[in-house]
Amino acid sequence: MEFLAQFIDIVLHVDVYLARLLAEYGIWIYGILFAIVFCETGLVVTPFLPGDSLLFVAGALAATSGGSFDIGIVIAVLLSAAILGDNTNYWVGRWAGKRILAWGENSRFFNRKAFDATHAFYETHGGKTMLVARFMPFVRTFAPFVAGVANMTYVRYFLFDLCGAVLWVFSLCLAGYWFGNLPWVKANLSLIVFGTIGLSLAPLVLAWLRQRVATKAS
Repeated sequence: MEFLAQFIDIVLHVDVYLARLLAEYGIWIYGILFAIVFCETGLVVTPFLPGDSLLFVAGALAATSGGSFDIGIVIAVLLSAAILGDNTNYWVGRWAGKRILAWGENSRFFNRKAFDATHAFYETHGGKTMLVARFMPFVRTFAPFVAGVANMTYVRYFLFDLCGAVLWVFSLCLAGYWFGNLPWVKANLSLIVFGTIGLSLAPLVLAWLRQRVATKAS
């Protein structure tokens, strides 16, 4: 419970912790940011790491750092981390998908029809899925892995993933850079971080509610 409480405190007060890291580690803060975003997007076991709030606060911190924390470098580092993380996740999923197919040929528990349906879905709607998923916590972590498992065409995957990464990093970092240090925003940053997380999770909640209603109706 103590670890969970500390983690929640870091997420809700990421501005304080990020400023502390900048003061303690200087230029190494770029490497720390890269590692956090890479793990959040590239490892299916770490979807809980801060993403949206981290980008926003990093932009806000760059605006008041006096040049010691450059917004251009911040965007370049975070964009690289997001793209490399997603592509690592995709290729791990691609590797896992091949193993699943090989295993499924000799297993009565493997549902080839469901696997083919997933592949068809990602071939048709995978581009939109990657764009939307980029702005949704947890889904952002799992979508590239599932795209790899489903054997989504890589060129198509990469182009949409790249567009999503550019939109995600630029929009949140620049929003923080331009608005993060306004007096009202600074005074209510924890509330804004919490609201950002809530808005990002809203589509998941709505999808779950629609599924519940559909299930009861049937």
